[in-house]
Amino acid sequence: MKTKSILFWILRIVVAIILLQTLYFKFGAKPESVYIFTTVGMEPWGRIGSGIVELIATILLLIPRTTAFGAGLSMGTMSGAIFFHLTKLGIVVMDDGGSLFYLAITVFLCSAILLIAFKEQVLALVLKNGKA
Repeated sequence: MKTKSILFWILRIVVAIILLQTLYFKFGAKPESVYIFTTVGMEPWGRIGSGIVELIATILLLIPRTTAFGAGLSMGTMSGAIFFHLTKLGIVVMDDGGSLFYLAITVFLCSAILLIAFKEQVLALVLKNGKA
């Protein structure tokens, strides 16, 4: 059980670090982020909005009682990122070697594992609201 707990904290921290480091680029209107969101037609509101959602997801992930909700939120935002990489941006963006795409995949997969592991948090909320 302790090994499982350590693994889940490692997954949370990996996702949190990746999401938090992107906030510097998004909130700082760095050229890479502006290029990405201009290309997909969502600059500046998409850049700022996704940054806010990723910040909320990170906070929820790191609170044990809300891990599943943070994981679901981060999966949702990464689904959008992966979609745009595959349809409009390409895997490689501004000569990054595909790193942004692979980071999005990493966040998505780690979050999926966390969502599955903590699904009882979501089920408890659904069941509680279903009986009310």
